[in-house]
Amino acid sequence: VKAALQKGIPVVSGNKAMLARHLPELIDLQKKHNVALLYDASSCGSIPVIRNLEEYYDNDLLLEVKGILNGSSNYILSRVFDHQESYDAALAQAQALGFAESDPSFDIEGYDSLFKLVIITVHALGVYVHPDRIFTYGISTIHDSDIRYAREKGVKIKLVAQVVKVSDRKFTMFVMPEFVTPGKYIYSVDDEYNGVVIRGECYDRQFMFGKGAGSLPTASSILSDIMARQHDYRYEYKKQHYLDRPEYTTDVELKVYVRYTETDVLKILHFDRITEQYRGEDGNYVIGYIRLSELLAADFLHRMDFFFQIFAVGKIIEVQIIGRQTNVSFFYQIEKLFFFFLRCHFEKLLHAVPCLTVPFQIFLGCVVFDSIFNQFDRPADVVCLIVDNLLLQIGVSHVSV
Repeated sequence: VKAALQKGIPVVSGNKAMLARHLPELIDLQKKHNVALLYDASSCGSIPVIRNLEEYYDNDLLLEVKGILNGSSNYILSRVFDHQESYDAALAQAQALGFAESDPSFDIEGYDSLFKLVIITVHALGVYVHPDRIFTYGISTIHDSDIRYAREKGVKIKLVAQVVKVSDRKFTMFVMPEFVTPGKYIYSVDDEYNGVVIRGECYDRQFMFGKGAGSLPTASSILSDIMARQHDYRYEYKKQHYLDRPEYTTDVELKVYVRYTETDVLKILHFDRITEQYRGEDGNYVIGYIRLSELLAADFLHRMDFFFQIFAVGKIIEVQIIGRQTNVSFFYQIEKLFFFFLRCHFEKLLHAVPCLTVPFQIFLGCVVFDSIFNQFDRPADVVCLIVDNLLLQIGVSHVSV
């Protein structure tokens, strides 16, 4: 791939591991040699998630991208929960159908989902995080007692990858099995299908669904990229040029379920608090709150007699994301839109109004914005008025909301 780009030859690739580990270098090569690399086929099979994130979702108003990104592991878990098959039998069937390799560790250990998440985050938030810095835990150690617990609670176990903004300046990401309740979109994503939920400040949740495993879905996505190149399409990576891209953090609290047999989990992991604990002949479990940084530092977890599962999004994320979604005022949302517009077109605005200093331009925009807000019944009209005037300054005729 590198050699082709250096020669100015466009490339279409579905190699998610290569992309996830070398994407910054590959982006630089595209710019240096004025050549395109397309890789929608690398993430979620037939779902055009990368192109949609690249073109239709801005990172300032995007709060979360979460979903089932691996069709093989999802097929196995679907057979377990929907057809009451054993884990081993479901894995064997997935291998027989070609959904899982003879060595299925890439899928069931969560690495396939991890690499896809890294790529998706670049197009969702404009930030690259190396795979080694992200906590990843798969389903290979799942036990009958875990499945029984989930059934008793009326939930399913899904292998979920997610990137979540925990504040305006910070985001986190991880791959873990999750207890999914019937009210969630991904609860009904079964068999080899993938499902991606995109959540934003103003548009709430949007859901993308499609086949994520098998030769035909991948081939369809590759063909789509090839045809896109025929029309000179390329990724612009616009979000990497934003002035205040969020920073990656593991300083967040997660509520997790940990099942163990002999190893006393409380002696090797430091929980912030425990909410439930059980000991029995067929296994033990603990439910509690723990820092993501604690899990990431415990690199021995994959070698222990554990099964980790996220129970729900932790307290910090719930307070700052879910709380904002339900309580945020119209004014706050419009203000976010306004300042996002200023950042996106900052250089053009400076050129259009060269007589004003940068602080004064921003101050003037705030004053005008605040003074006219109460003159309109529909908050979106404020955006139309402001943006219409700004767009006239930079040579665009009209915008509607």
